[in-house]
Amino acid sequence: MTGILYGVGVGPGDPELVTVKAARLIAEADVVAYHSARHGRSNARACAAPYLREGQAEIRLMYPVTTETTDHPGGYRGALDDFYAGAAEELAEHLTAGRNVVLLAEGDPMFYSSYMHMHKRLRGRFECVVVPGVTSVSAAAAATGVPLVEADEVLTVLPGTLPEAELRRRLADTDAAAIMKLGRTFPTVRGALQGADRDGSARYVERASRPDERVLALADVTAADVPYFSTVLVPGRINAPAAPSVPRGEVVVVGLGPGDEAWTTPEVRHELSEATDIVGYRTYTDRVRPRPASACTPRTTGSRPSVPGTHWNSRPEAPGWRW
Repeated sequence: MTGILYGVGVGPGDPELVTVKAARLIAEADVVAYHSARHGRSNARACAAPYLREGQAEIRLMYPVTTETTDHPGGYRGALDDFYAGAAEELAEHLTAGRNVVLLAEGDPMFYSSYMHMHKRLRGRFECVVVPGVTSVSAAAAATGVPLVEADEVLTVLPGTLPEAELRRRLADTDAAAIMKLGRTFPTVRGALQGADRDGSARYVERASRPDERVLALADVTAADVPYFSTVLVPGRINAPAAPSVPRGEVVVVGLGPGDEAWTTPEVRHELSEATDIVGYRTYTDRVRPRPASACTPRTTGSRPSVPGTHWNSRPEAPGWRW
């Protein structure tokens, strides 16, 4: 009789977020396998460590590449495809011998996990059982303390590896978003959030549920310090943190009358006296009597006067006037 392959989600980082079922299967397994980068460390194994027992065989499935370049003839994707094929056969040897294998997956096995590559290669040959785990999105939302979606709001999960224009489009089209796979992609992600006008409510969560967890506003994040295991959450508008209040002006469209100043109404005169900026064709602005410079507050381009003044878009023709 062949063994069973268990894809076991061990949560986002906190060993106490491992489910009861996952803990039992880890302890009972003949073989425990996990993926790791070339440094050999595994976050998934660290989560499962309290539930391992002595005498269990362990298999470390070490990626040949992560973010670095490769001289594989098939490039990065070719190198990974060969690795997954070899790793699947290594697990198959134990399964064929009748040993049950638990393959650890950080978060959930079917959510951006390496387990799925083994599952697709082995499910036709062996029994495969998936044990769900707590995702990093759930842990990150808990860390922010802000509800992610409510009522009929739609949540979109996005990989930060998408082009900035595509990220921006999708952010503009959804109620709430979780953006994963950060690290070197963070500047692109931040640019997309700013372009979609969603950066004000975005929250950055690093290493959710672990002792070194961090939660920051997007503006407080230094791009060079962003690890791969981080997430940006944009809550739905029902629960999005209120943006800082920004004073806003108003546009008042006035008619100057048929020509003579006597035909300009009192209401128009009042609006002109209160205006901080006068905009229009030169023919029209030339008809508006400018106020003396003493009644205006000088300002530089892009700033707003602290008290009412008038900025004219026509050229000055005499000293003592501000245009």
